[in-house]
Amino acid sequence: MSAMPTCVFDDCVCDTFCGMSQEVRGIIAKSKGEPVSMETIVIPDPGPGEAVVAIQACGVCHTDLHYREGGINDEFPFLLGHEAAGLVESVGEGVTNIVPGDYVILNWRAVCGNCRACKRGQAHYCFDTHNAAQKMTLTDGTELSPALGIGAFCEKTLVHSLQCTKVNPAAPPEAAGLLGCGIMAGLGAAINTGQVTRGQSVAVFGCGGVGDAAIAGAQLAGASTIIAVDIDDTKLEWAKGFGATHVCNSKKTDPVEYIQSVTGGNGADVCIEAIGHPDVYKQCFEARDLAGTVVLVGVPNPEMTIELPFIEIFGRGGSLKSSWYGDCLPERDFPMLIDLYLQGRLDLDGFVSEKIALGDVEEAFHKMERGEVLRSVVMIDSK
Repeated sequence: MSAMPTCVFDDCVCDTFCGMSQEVRGIIAKSKGEPVSMETIVIPDPGPGEAVVAIQACGVCHTDLHYREGGINDEFPFLLGHEAAGLVESVGEGVTNIVPGDYVILNWRAVCGNCRACKRGQAHYCFDTHNAAQKMTLTDGTELSPALGIGAFCEKTLVHSLQCTKVNPAAPPEAAGLLGCGIMAGLGAAINTGQVTRGQSVAVFGCGGVGDAAIAGAQLAGASTIIAVDIDDTKLEWAKGFGATHVCNSKKTDPVEYIQSVTGGNGADVCIEAIGHPDVYKQCFEARDLAGTVVLVGVPNPEMTIELPFIEIFGRGGSLKSSWYGDCLPERDFPMLIDLYLQGRLDLDGFVSEKIALGDVEEAFHKMERGEVLRSVVMIDSK
């Protein structure tokens, strides 16, 4: 891959910035619950520690829909998109981890190295992650809030340089970019948070993109029994393709009883909740073996509450965990998972249900809501 000029302009070969912004197309959520629109956005040239990345592909994630629906916060307008891969176009002063031309996956865990989590060796919990200091705007000067500090449903975006994780450019962007959020969350829920090991039994509740990624992660880790639970037979068929050895339609069969029946009456060693619903979490809690682990990777609605028998929390032992972004460290996990993909050991292509244009994001949200896709992926040509 040839190096690209440091300047933001494609036809410029200078070694420093021309000090001018550029205009690109991007997908904006202007108000709560309203359809998204394609707008012209202004990308400033990168300041200290920042980078401009030319986006090649970006997955359509439930988190983007949550932003549009006002489920994250009310800091409209949002520049949506965050599961992305692309090429570094230009970098700001002091950037040493990337250079123009690098092929990167964008991440939203650019660890600071200085917070209390980082200082105690738990950088995957970093409490002060980096984002770009400057704001992207609409042409009238309205500041945009980038989804998860990225904003990648656009031809180019501005991020902190540490949000750029270099990976093998042999991996196509439509597959690589998915590690930027949901697929990493599921893989990490099994491998990092659940710490699944060889020969264990794993039950995954919810077989969308995150749940199927948890199934793939359990298979990578060597689980011998992997049980997929969902209410949609089509999704259960998809789950088999990622490594599920057993499937249970919880509309037709009690999932707790079924999981016990295929684990010698004991329950699963690790139960992963990939939906974010109190009733499903209770099923996870009841379906695990004594001293087993429950991992919550599904994101609950802020108004939801749960009630569990206190004595059962004590009596069953084990661990009840939450998984934030799959407890990943992008610099550690992204390159490794891309290598596994290139070796044929991790089917990232299987998550790509369709490739779409930048203007098709709204319809992709509807397909997601209807359960028709694992991931729609926006393909972007910024030339």
